[in-house]
Amino acid sequence: MKPNILVGGQAVIEGVMMRVPGAYSTAVRDPKGNLRLKRENFASITQSSTFWSKPIIRGIASLYEAMKMGMSTLQWSADISYPEESNNDSNFSKFLDTLTTFISISLAILLFMVLPMWLTTQLLNIEKDAILFNLSSGAFRILFFIIYLFLISRIKDVSRLFQYHGAEHKVVYNFESGKDISIKNAQSFSTLHPRCGTSFMFIVLLSAIFVFAAVDTITIYFFGKISLSIRLLSHLPLIPLVSGVGYELIKITSKSESMIFRILKKPGILLQNITTREPDDKMVEVSIAAIKDAFGDEYEEYRGKQFTAEAIE
Repeated sequence: MKPNILVGGQAVIEGVMMRVPGAYSTAVRDPKGNLRLKRENFASITQSSTFWSKPIIRGIASLYEAMKMGMSTLQWSADISYPEESNNDSNFSKFLDTLTTFISISLAILLFMVLPMWLTTQLLNIEKDAILFNLSSGAFRILFFIIYLFLISRIKDVSRLFQYHGAEHKVVYNFESGKDISIKNAQSFSTLHPRCGTSFMFIVLLSAIFVFAAVDTITIYFFGKISLSIRLLSHLPLIPLVSGVGYELIKITSKSESMIFRILKKPGILLQNITTREPDDKMVEVSIAAIKDAFGDEYEEYRGKQFTAEAIE
């Protein structure tokens, strides 16, 4: 059995962020073609707290930390890639960032929560059947997610981001293999990785069906009926719980080879054909720089050994 290690990352604008035990580093190629690096030490609360290290709870904490880390590194990459915009009034920029975040969250709730439930209510008379209702709204949610990924993948800048996503996966595979990390070796690996955030999102969408069905069943049992607004108000606070369940499931599915987990793993892998692209050598070079800088002086301790990288990327 290969030892597990928390290694993963994400694509950023013209670069890659790589996370390793104790630190993370972001590598970005600036408009002049120079490689810029930024390394930060980081210790997860799941490593120092008994409460936050428990199953499901650790998923909620880890995902919050990953989101916070991802947003900060994405902002840094934007400042490097678009320096003329980063030099504008900082207060106005912060206002725009806050407004953009608010609009994005609102659109996500509308597209992936409100619209699927509204369509199920309008098209099917199954409001009193918690399981059928959530299977239907869950199917709409998954359909909208796939359409959303496909549409944004057609945008030039997003397509380039997906190339860096592919570069990140290749370098993680290269690291796991124990082979010397190089452009040639990394390019020999696939862009599809079982612990990708795309796979995680699909697992979360499946988890939501069962968690929401359980909640609706309890509500219907006590109150006899449930309106669309009550469904929405009861489901939204459960999103962290659903994410925590999804976190545990993807950790299991990525390691297990049983039939049921192979089936659960397959759709997420297929979706990565949309969210990853084959990178060029310069993109892989950036990803390699990120993982080596993240390890820093400890890189030689891990070099040449085989691991299972278990971070959700």
